[in-house]
Amino acid sequence: MNIDAAELTAQLIRCPSVTPEDGGAIPLLSELLAASGFEIFRADRGKTFNLVARRGAKGHSRTFGFNGHTDVVPPGDPKDWSADPFGAHINDGWLIGRGAADMKSGVAAFVAAAVELMRDAPPDGAILIAITGDEEGEATDGTTAILDWMAANNEAMSVCLVGEPTCPDRLGDTIKIGRRGSMTAYFTATGVQGHSAYPHRARNPVPAMARLVDRLATHTLDKGTEHFDPSTLAVTTFDTGNPASNVIPAACRATVNIRFNDTHSAASLTEWLAAEASGIADDTGVEIDMTTQVSGESFLTPPGDLSALVSTAVQEETGVTPVLSTSGGTSDARFIKTHCPVVEFGLVGQTMHQVDERVEIEQIHALKAIYRRILESYFAVS
Repeated sequence: MNIDAAELTAQLIRCPSVTPEDGGAIPLLSELLAASGFEIFRADRGKTFNLVARRGAKGHSRTFGFNGHTDVVPPGDPKDWSADPFGAHINDGWLIGRGAADMKSGVAAFVAAAVELMRDAPPDGAILIAITGDEEGEATDGTTAILDWMAANNEAMSVCLVGEPTCPDRLGDTIKIGRRGSMTAYFTATGVQGHSAYPHRARNPVPAMARLVDRLATHTLDKGTEHFDPSTLAVTTFDTGNPASNVIPAACRATVNIRFNDTHSAASLTEWLAAEASGIADDTGVEIDMTTQVSGESFLTPPGDLSALVSTAVQEETGVTPVLSTSGGTSDARFIKTHCPVVEFGLVGQTMHQVDERVEIEQIHALKAIYRRILESYFAVS
């Protein structure tokens, strides 16, 4: 069974799978993989559709895993697009649609590569494909649910490749071997409301909050590590909700987002943030409360056999020597890291989440060839 990865990408784009809706994407892949001899399992949780497909012996010591997602972010106003965002329109060699780059093309490419390898040269080993419909949302019922299901059913991957778009400029230029951690802190400063003509009768939370966010924003978290850039903190909002110019507000709120490397943990950063807020509160008499939300800890798959395997396949197919990077936002690799060694490699992601998101059709075929070579090399040398 030959699979045209570009056509499969188009079929997936036509599934309006805006998180948490599936739009038919998981059933489409389930049917295709079942027809190709894969065992099909569902690890659905809540409203999320999750697919696990395996071909080869369960529990084999050489089980290559692929991970990806079929859910997409909303397209915004369709009138802003040059074509229907779920129409999979082709224009001058480019396939346009929501999810074209992130990451229905990656899913189509690794599904096609896996199916054809198992048809042409079934290896001594197994391939396990894990696809979720909850990566762009809260990600609580997606890959985490799949990993929970796998643990309960004695399924395991020896290594895993996540097919997210990883290349900034050119296919093959970047492999992700880790990701920074991400957390958000929400501050509420509470004072005493009063008339602006009599500030001594009030306790203004605005200067207190301003001092806090300035202290946080100007602090150098670190200078980077061997595999990570310096951690960053961004103030993303500062608000009183006060429409009156002659009223000192009772409360003020601010939010900061931190992307952190392996110098820190969410716990250590939370401790630092709380200490800074407490210091400002003591100095000003303004109460400052804080809550945090952690999206993921930083992690690293140290350069080794897996990254070398992927890097060699990329070089052989494209002539490009990829950089091993930990840049960018979060991905589901942050969950897989505790299960097995994991790296990420996929297409150029310049248009992901944008209006007229698109992928060059030729590159979908090239990505399929890279994935096929990775599989051939893995099973040949392991």
